Amino acid sequence: MDALARKLGLKTDPIIFFTSAGIMILFLVVLLIAPGPIGAAFGAGREWIVTNLGWFFILGVTSWVAFLLWVALSRFGAIRLGGNDAKPAYNNISWFTMLFAGGIGTVLMFWGVAEPISHFSNPPRPDVVPFSVEAADDAMSFSIYHLGLHTWAIFAMPGLAFAYFIYRYNLPMRFSSVFYPLLGERIYGPLGKSLDVFAILGTLFGVAVSIGLGTQQINAGLTELFGIPDAVITKVFIIAMLTAVAVGSIVAGLDSGVKRLSNINIAMAVGLLLFVLFTGSTVFLLRAVVETFGLYITNLLPMAFWNDTLASYSRDGGAWGWQGSWTVFYWAWTVTWSPFIGIFVARISRGRTIREFVLGVLFAPSIFTLVWFAIFGWSAMEIDGIGPDAREALGEQAGILSAAVGESIPLAMFAFFESFPAATLIQGLAVVIVAIFFATSSDSASLVVDMLCTGSADPGPWHQRVFWGVSEGMLAAMLIVLAGDAGLTALQEVITVVGLPMFILVFAMMFALYRGLSQEDLSKVQVGRPPKREELAPDE
Repeated sequence: MDALARKLGLKTDPIIFFTSAGIMILFLVVLLIAPGPIGAAFGAGREWIVTNLGWFFILGVTSWVAFLLWVALSRFGAIRLGGNDAKPAYNNISWFTMLFAGGIGTVLMFWGVAEPISHFSNPPRPDVVPFSVEAADDAMSFSIYHLGLHTWAIFAMPGLAFAYFIYRYNLPMRFSSVFYPLLGERIYGPLGKSLDVFAILGTLFGVAVSIGLGTQQINAGLTELFGIPDAVITKVFIIAMLTAVAVGSIVAGLDSGVKRLSNINIAMAVGLLLFVLFTGSTVFLLRAVVETFGLYITNLLPMAFWNDTLASYSRDGGAWGWQGSWTVFYWAWTVTWSPFIGIFVARISRGRTIREFVLGVLFAPSIFTLVWFAIFGWSAMEIDGIGPDAREALGEQAGILSAAVGESIPLAMFAFFESFPAATLIQGLAVVIVAIFFATSSDSASLVVDMLCTGSADPGPWHQRVFWGVSEGMLAAMLIVLAGDAGLTALQEVITVVGLPMFILVFAMMFALYRGLSQEDLSKVQVGRPPKREELAPDE
């Protein structure tokens, strides 16, 4: 493998690189040959996990939020992720835009209208009347719960562990490095490399599925705007264009490529947000933003522990009902992205203190998410008709967005803009924003996968980075062409099942981080000086 890597001009760990690429290709071949059986097998696995371990996912993410806040507010919060003289590589605005674009920008565009409307028309709680004021309050609370502090805790937990061990102990920029207090030198052996391969595959398949699904929203927008057919060839062309943009950003690198795209995209997204605010019911929405903060704060603790325990007595949908197909599924899906987002967040956060890192990563994107959902979600529910009287007064327009979400979730955002001035122009802008968000997710993931292979924050050869970017695009395109919706559905089931071991590994990260922090004597050890490696060796 070493000889082949040298011949190809690669700067990487050959075992990690070729094993990851080989398994990716093998799995794709098997999936394309038999997507149905694979989907059924992993679907059964997902059902078992949701039914029997859903409580574990809900309790786990809530415990990560609590742990991160404790670390930030404790004496460890002053530790700098780097040397004492280390300065943040990016200003706060650029740091935030890269956090947002690399994290859940695509999710907000996809679900900003669809999720509130979905919960509004089909309330999570069994005793809530659809389309009522109470249903609207619950719709906003659950939407922000799913994409607020808890989602960012899933990203911040591994992100902090990566940043701490990589920058303070000078360990390689690899997934396995965070387990050094538990594994010691074994992170450099087969066990450590296996963990790295697992993280790379989770990232590749997670991003490939998201690219594949994202093309559906872009295709829906193009159909709405120009009548372009919703067809396989259209989706492949969209993926090719997204991949080309991502590859260009990959070649440019993190500072010139990802940073520039992220800044442009967040500016466009904020512009879209302000457009909805000022061309919609402005006073109503300003009141709603303030009220939504109160709803989230009031309901956060109950939602964080709600397990739908009495679903089998109050619903006809089995032991888990609504929450099994939403919260539990969402946590399992999101955690498969945690190595990618975690490494990316760590890479752009060197020089910040633990307190800055945690509070910034948890709260800045969460506040933006809350404002986004408050403006888009309440606008959508106002258009759809809140309460029996409002819906009756709206006549034929009542339920228009609920019907759109029921017909096609990717169409929800574009149906929403039909109620605003310059609808065609704004729909076109939305397509561009979604496309750039997916491109930034792809190029961020490619750079991270390259880091996981090289073990260094320094970029590898450009063709090595481009390989991963093209692989993600080809993986998504081949699934659509050769396996259709069955292939994408099967892969979604697969990475949901993969979410369970990844979830357990992130729990292990929490204990490893606590062990590392607890061995620091801040009264004697200079903050920012990497302790000697033997000081972190596991107890015999």
